[in-house]
Amino acid sequence: MNERRPELWLVRHGETEWSLAGRHTGRTDLPLTETGRQQASALGHHLAGRLFSLVLCSPLQRARETCRLAGYDEAATITDKLFEWDYGVYEGRTTNDIRNEIPNWIIWTDPVPQGESIEQVGDRAEQVIRHALAAEGDVVLFAHAHILRVLTACWLGLPPAAGRLFTLGTASLSVLGYERDQRVITLWNQRRHLARQGNS
Repeated sequence: MNERRPELWLVRHGETEWSLAGRHTGRTDLPLTETGRQQASALGHHLAGRLFSLVLCSPLQRARETCRLAGYDEAATITDKLFEWDYGVYEGRTTNDIRNEIPNWIIWTDPVPQGESIEQVGDRAEQVIRHALAAEGDVVLFAHAHILRVLTACWLGLPPAAGRLFTLGTASLSVLGYERDQRVITLWNQRRHLARQGNS
């Protein structure tokens, strides 16, 4: 008899002014926009109170507000391990803006002065995975695009920089699980629950 293995449900926070503008938002503690709040509420309707053995959430308000509006704040454990990537000198800047100074710059492979290296982000992601796997059932994580993309790469046994291969929209839902003993992605970047707000 095959015992069901736990899944990791990944929720990226709803829209903020900086996510809408494509600005790197690491430790800047921005609130959700009105659209972001609507997205988070729609996500809660979609999850319909699904029970999780563990709810982990970033300390930043955009993740905490998404968690609250989705209906999971009372069960949430706040963890610094789910902070977004510390972008250092690139905080608040868009990729195009940075490339005006550094042609072909990419966050995944270039140094991040005064911020975190990709290896440091990967180490935090691995710690979150170990924490989640110690739970007795499915786990949901409310966090940010880059940390969740890095975590997905680590889940699949890929180097952290392979997170560049996965895109995540705001208020998206993804699921990491297993096919037999192999770790896999079972759902990725689902945003159909946002259709009522006119998003795709």
